[in-house]
Amino acid sequence: MTQRFPFHTLEPTFFSGLLDDPVLHLTIRPTGKGLLLDCGRIHHLAKRVMKSLSTLFISHAHMDHFMGIDTFIRSVHVAPKTIDIYGPPGLTKKMTCKLAGYDWNLAEPTWCSFRVHDVCADCIETAIFPGPEGFIRRSGDTVLRPDRTIYLDEQIKVEAEQCDHKIPSLVYRISELPSFLVDEEKLHRAGLVRGNWLRILKKHLYGSKQANEPLKVLRRQGEDIVEELVENPANLYERICGEHPAASIGYITDIGFTGKNIEKIVNLMKGVTLLVCECSFLRQDKEKARMSAHLCTDDVNILADRLRPRFFLPMHLSKSYIHTWERLYDELELPSSVTLVRLPKYLTPQPLLPCEARKIARQG
Repeated sequence: MTQRFPFHTLEPTFFSGLLDDPVLHLTIRPTGKGLLLDCGRIHHLAKRVMKSLSTLFISHAHMDHFMGIDTFIRSVHVAPKTIDIYGPPGLTKKMTCKLAGYDWNLAEPTWCSFRVHDVCADCIETAIFPGPEGFIRRSGDTVLRPDRTIYLDEQIKVEAEQCDHKIPSLVYRISELPSFLVDEEKLHRAGLVRGNWLRILKKHLYGSKQANEPLKVLRRQGEDIVEELVENPANLYERICGEHPAASIGYITDIGFTGKNIEKIVNLMKGVTLLVCECSFLRQDKEKARMSAHLCTDDVNILADRLRPRFFLPMHLSKSYIHTWERLYDELELPSSVTLVRLPKYLTPQPLLPCEARKIARQG
């Protein structure tokens, strides 16, 4: 499901209905790279979507969040690239078992490799599975985690916290990084004139050049335009840069409504632009939510009030509500500043009940 959101770099698409296995796809607009959050049933994703993926972020390895990894491997294993997969501790062991379950005697030198990262509380442990070697596990690096950041490039930052779902389950915040933007009014007030120097300034700040290298700019002097050497381009950019709101996406699924979990989520997610959050149970089944370490509508209302996202997308409703799924929207009580994003019941083909199958057979 696609909806317009106020993002500059990220383009989110939720490839699931309310009762489907959750699959959130993010396109990074400047590069066209694709990211996937969770990987349950993904057979309905187009092959071009699969091939665009460079990184997967897995919340945990329950079947409805991880079973699609086989479909993903089938779609990309012959592509000549390295794909990163992040998840909770133990994910590398599960990928080892997955890949060892197939015969790879026909492996080619151009096949892809998987780089799997176990996100632990204080470090990230990495292992490599090279396709040309038949995806045999190779040891990688272990790096310390000074903060919540687990992934960083020129466009986005991904942060994660480990929550409790009776097993470790990761929640993610994906944030756009500031992009190069010049305010025309500030440029005019500074007496500066547009030119190729702005492209060079961008390279100073985001490219291979050093930010403190002197830079020749164009300045207006009366009726003339002259070149002037600026010793500190970074300070110059602070004076002329434009502003756009920082945008981010929060992804929360399969956690219990406990004090520790809520504290972690509030610290990580407060003020996100779009919150994609599980709501597995209705109010009447709060006890079931507690027993299975999921959230119910009352829990989600509390989270939405504390986090105050601009947009809120509930997902991952229990299939036990297949005939009463619309009650979820009746029980959501969001702050007036929060826009609710509604999903249809299913995007993938709806399972047939026995009575429905018999009805179709009679009609045939």
